[in-house]
Amino acid sequence: MASTMVPLGAQAPAFTLANTNPGFGGASVSLGDLAGDALVVMFLCNHCPFVKHVRGQLASIALDYAPKSVSLVGISANDAQNYPDDAPDKMTAEAREAGYTFPYLYDESQSVARSYRAACTPDFYVFDKSRQLVYRGQLDNSRPSLDLPVTGADLRGAIDRVLAGKPPVEVQKPSIGCGIKWKPGAEPDDLGSRA
Repeated sequence: MASTMVPLGAQAPAFTLANTNPGFGGASVSLGDLAGDALVVMFLCNHCPFVKHVRGQLASIALDYAPKSVSLVGISANDAQNYPDDAPDKMTAEAREAGYTFPYLYDESQSVARSYRAACTPDFYVFDKSRQLVYRGQLDNSRPSLDLPVTGADLRGAIDRVLAGKPPVEVQKPSIGCGIKWKPGAEPDDLGSRA
């Protein structure tokens, strides 16, 4: 499944969600808590092979950009009842094992995923200082089935452009991954019927 490719310039939807990453601190995190000249919102989950393939790079990006006025946040919206590997306690373990130094939030109602029109895991969004969307798409060209290094080139390039005050690149490739596991009957109409 691919990203929905929300129009550039869209404002980041507000949220307040429970934080499962004890290494980051705080019981909940809101959009307004995430300071910086750039904000990266990532829809992730624990069990998806596409996320497992890139999780080391996500941890590296967070560390590399921490001194550069960039905030990152991971959000899991999967139906934990039908996919127990994505339950909050498993998210806590995943954050620790993956070395995530950013908040890893649980969107139990799935309302935040719907407001961002997230479709897959991983799904990446980069917002500028005014929280307008400047990038949505893939981390890089690597995939679990391809023999390509995981570099984070596309996402890193988007962040770098924000920090340099440059306009977004015109060509942005959708992220590819596992479809978000919507609760029965809760799948957004505009995403169609996707597994």
